[in-house]
Amino acid sequence: MKTELLKILRETDDYVSGQELCDRLGVSRTAIWKRIKKLQEEGYVIEAVQNRGYHLIELPDLMKTDEVRSWLSSKWLGKELYYQESVDSTNTWAKKLAEEGAPDGTVVLADEQTAGKGRRGRTWKNPKGANIAATFLLRPQFMPEAAPMLTLVMGLSVAQICREMGLDAWIKWPNDVVVSGKKICGILTEMSAQVDYVNYVVIGTGINVNLSVLPPELKEIATSFYLEKKEVFPRAQIIARVIEVFEENYEIYTKTNDLSQLAETYNQMLINHGRQVKVLDPSGEFAGVSGGIDRSGRLSVKKEDGTVVKVMAGEVSVRGLYGYV
Repeated sequence: MKTELLKILRETDDYVSGQELCDRLGVSRTAIWKRIKKLQEEGYVIEAVQNRGYHLIELPDLMKTDEVRSWLSSKWLGKELYYQESVDSTNTWAKKLAEEGAPDGTVVLADEQTAGKGRRGRTWKNPKGANIAATFLLRPQFMPEAAPMLTLVMGLSVAQICREMGLDAWIKWPNDVVVSGKKICGILTEMSAQVDYVNYVVIGTGINVNLSVLPPELKEIATSFYLEKKEVFPRAQIIARVIEVFEENYEIYTKTNDLSQLAETYNQMLINHGRQVKVLDPSGEFAGVSGGIDRSGRLSVKKEDGTVVKVMAGEVSVRGLYGYV
């Protein structure tokens, strides 16, 4: 009932009478009153006026399951939704749930992440009450070699939502979402698979939302929604939209099990496109001008001698981003 009550209150600009809430939710006035009191205790500012009803004045910035569900309208992704106030890593938690049989489309959320994982063993910490720490658990039917491209699908989805929320967001290949030349999102995809079968994939996503202060070592390379717009954003709404958009993009992806139908949209948001890049490849560093990605997610780089290389591994640095000048 809590989710439905929140939806009604949030979507109504004026007061909602207690009787209307009773009729729509099929419960007594006493049940409505108790639930309103509970919401007020959790930080929702709800005005109650005799003969007029209830009016939601202000929302707390919560990541709890009921708040996220009140924003969510996905078909299957996120129907199983878990929340903890603090975890070491949402990916570690999601993998544990996967091993215990959690279904396809399970989403785990945390208000704080103390030992989040980044690429190449790096860490991605989420301080309490400021950011989004989420992991999506998928059980796809494709071959294992198709799984790494899901990282790009998530990067595209987050970038689209950042733009929807008013940020000038771009993608730094393969999956960093950047705003004002600084990173706002980190993504890590991990897989459990056999030679010809995927047991499960977990896609961890950390988004800097209401982070107002960055440590000195990150000020030049990271940013947040708050630092860009100087306003607090409802994290539950953002992650709900990421779930919905990723679901749409994932369903497009699984029609072909490649990026052929998403590459054009991705390339339009690719900050590397047409720019000088430096490829930190295991076989040797080289420079060139970046094109877009192909259906396999490989980045096209035209070297100074005119040859075109399709980059699959290693890292790419873009001039003017993250200290590469």
